[in-house]
Amino acid sequence: MRTTRRSYLAAAGGALAATAGCLGGSDSQPKPSCEVGDLEQVKSLPTPTLGPEDADVTVDVYEDFACPHCATYNVDVFPKVKQNYIDTGKIRYRFFDFPIPVSKQWSWGGAIAARAVQDRTDDETYFKYAKRLFEKQNELTSNGYTVIHDVANEFDVDGCEVMASVEQDIYRSVVKSDRQRGIEVGIGGTPAIIVNGEHLSGDEWETVKNGIEGHLKSASKS
Repeated sequence: MRTTRRSYLAAAGGALAATAGCLGGSDSQPKPSCEVGDLEQVKSLPTPTLGPEDADVTVDVYEDFACPHCATYNVDVFPKVKQNYIDTGKIRYRFFDFPIPVSKQWSWGGAIAARAVQDRTDDETYFKYAKRLFEKQNELTSNGYTVIHDVANEFDVDGCEVMASVEQDIYRSVVKSDRQRGIEVGIGGTPAIIVNGEHLSGDEWETVKNGIEGHLKSASKS
């Protein structure tokens, strides 16, 4: 029961391909012992967002929790974006799920687990939880149930409920909606960064910084 509110390339035509070496595990992975029962399906949740709603610059990022390039971006680049532009109130930053999938199970499973945490806490906790999953990506794709369970507990969220959310596919509609939005705006791989509607050509810090700075300057002149 809910307690609060709730680059791998894509092939042409919307069909998506994953590199063979990036496939994750299966449902035979070990699981912590939990008794939760049936959970209610969730059809929609707000987009996880940081920063002021009225910011002149909006950064939209599409990621796959099993994509190694996304892990590099989230661990190395995102903290700089947060420190320099989110925490200072200069941008609004939105996270969208785009399971390619790199891992048949954990591209979706990681996204669903993170949405379960968002639903039980708030957007700030969502981003912290997501970052921990990216930091533990190798473990996620090899021992995912234990990872999503234990990391949820780190944030005082019931890890058994988060694990059950993945097992029961509670947030599939939420993640699927994000993925469809990504297809509609032309996402071809992850991570994908869009600044005020402009698709950036890369996800390195200098590329992201220059993209944000350019739009901040344009906004200040208007």
